[in-house]
Amino acid sequence: MSANVPEPVAAFVDAVNAHDEQAFLDAFTPDGVVDDWGREFRGRAAIRAWSDVEFIGARGVLDVRSSEPTEDGVTVVGDWRSEHANGLSSFAFTVVGDRIARMTIREG
Repeated sequence: MSANVPEPVAAFVDAVNAHDEQAFLDAFTPDGVVDDWGREFRGRAAIRAWSDVEFIGARGVLDVRSSEPTEDGVTVVGDWRSEHANGLSSFAFTVVGDRIARMTIREG
């Protein structure tokens, strides 16, 4: 992974690529949100249900191509490959403390 991706997003990407569901979920705040192309999943139970089908459960791998700091986190562009979807995607992360409060996925 790119060395310029800050924590906790770097650890998140490592957890995703290792298909480590618990580390993936632990990366989020308890009320964290995933916005996957406009569909929102709030809280770890909802994120887990989504991920079981479309993210970790789909054996997804994120090959980071670039990252750009933002006011409240970082945006990562990477090549996403899984059994569910594939392609260049943008992942905008809002970070609060040492956790991800929001991950917004869009076309990269």
